[in-house]
Amino acid sequence: MTERVVVEADGGSRGNPGPAGYGAVVKDADTGQVLAERKQGLGVATNNVAEYRGLIAGLEAAEEAGASTVDVRMDSKLVVEQMSGRWKIKNAALQPLATRARELAGRFAGVRYEWIPRALNSHADRLANEAMDTQESGSSEEPSADKGPDRVSPTGWTGATGTPTRLLLLRHGQTEMSVERRYSGRGDVGLTDQGRWQAQAAAKRLAGMEGLGDEPLPIVVSPLTRTMQTAQAVADAVGGRVSTLPGLVETDFGEWDGLTFAEATRRDPDVHRRWMSDTSVAAPGGESFDQVHKRVREALDELFAAYPGRTVVVVSHVTPIKSLLRVALEAGPSLLFRLHLDPASLSIADFYPDGNASVRLVNDISHLR
Repeated sequence: MTERVVVEADGGSRGNPGPAGYGAVVKDADTGQVLAERKQGLGVATNNVAEYRGLIAGLEAAEEAGASTVDVRMDSKLVVEQMSGRWKIKNAALQPLATRARELAGRFAGVRYEWIPRALNSHADRLANEAMDTQESGSSEEPSADKGPDRVSPTGWTGATGTPTRLLLLRHGQTEMSVERRYSGRGDVGLTDQGRWQAQAAAKRLAGMEGLGDEPLPIVVSPLTRTMQTAQAVADAVGGRVSTLPGLVETDFGEWDGLTFAEATRRDPDVHRRWMSDTSVAAPGGESFDQVHKRVREALDELFAAYPGRTVVVVSHVTPIKSLLRVALEAGPSLLFRLHLDPASLSIADFYPDGNASVRLVNDISHLR
């Protein structure tokens, strides 16, 4: 463990916006020994976004090295002044990145920011350029578990560039409400015995997956009991850290919560009929699927900012998971009515920094057989 480290970070964009990448290096403050290097292509992005991503990668690497205090040195005057609190952050694209950087900085006993000339930031600059060069070369090298954050994702026929944020989308296990086929939104029900077994089976499946790397997996979850119980089973199996994200909560079914399909139809026949085909229609006292989709999109942006290029376990519900798959597929709202998701099912989607996405798995329940 090194108590005090220096983080040198840099980011660049060839076009601003254009092909972008970052580099970061962590050094022992006393000896100058290099403890870690990070680099990654980002697809098309601005210079300032790349600079912030370099800072985030450097702080994450410093935390992994066990540092208690960090001296950050960058040649970006904007990032240094904004992170020091002297400049306001007016650019909406930078605000979530700055929030993530501050959250990481808060884990240390102290973080100091210093602007340095580009000539003194050559190590990080070289890493950033290497990342951009590799990205532009169209490397088809497959990612593997031992490559960690520096892996390069294949461009393949999609043309996607950069390292994707991979979401392992896990629906919670069975509840009494799902057994009885009742609308289950904000009602806080727990798992059945079968649901707990399903959660453990899914957790075992995730723990045995290849390519997850050596870092603890972030596990991001809807703040309801059934998802928290499922997420805890995953955390026990993979050693990850559980955090909640309110935007991943299930649809608010309002006055239909706890009713069966038939009961809701008898209660509000006209509204229920329109609700079944029009995503702008809300259940009485609840929210529409359009409203759910909007908040899920916002939650997805938070995941991108917090875990760029990482694999993240997302434990949620039917509608939010469908909405995430809809974003990845660039599909219309009809997807919500045509896609089935079983309890404890696993779906996987990769979201690339250049805006491309790839759905790799949908509603897989092979671990439950």
